[in-house]
Amino acid sequence: MMPANARRGEIEAELDGRPFRLCLTLGALAELEAAFAVGDLGALVERFRSGRLSASDMTRIIGAGLRGAEAVVTDAEVAAMRCAGGAAGFAEIVADLLAATFGTAKKETPATNP
Repeated sequence: MMPANARRGEIEAELDGRPFRLCLTLGALAELEAAFAVGDLGALVERFRSGRLSASDMTRIIGAGLRGAEAVVTDAEVAAMRCAGGAAGFAEIVADLLAATFGTAKKETPATNP
């Protein structure tokens, strides 16, 4: 696997004990716009800033990020994956991915808010 390129908005994460690269490409963002039924990127960002992400939201975001980095994986397969730290580990991946994509400080991403 090629290492993640932060300049392209890529991150690395370990899922099921294997390293993966994730990236929210324009195609992956369009996928998320459709999944969250929002009309544009601004509305998608506002959705993420709401501070309320469900487990299925995190599954969709991680799945889109994996597919954006060319992994062949379904959201159902992502939902069955394991991550160090459990739900908090998945939230960390989402926070890192959103920060890499939108350039926000990790502590400001909704996945890390109480």
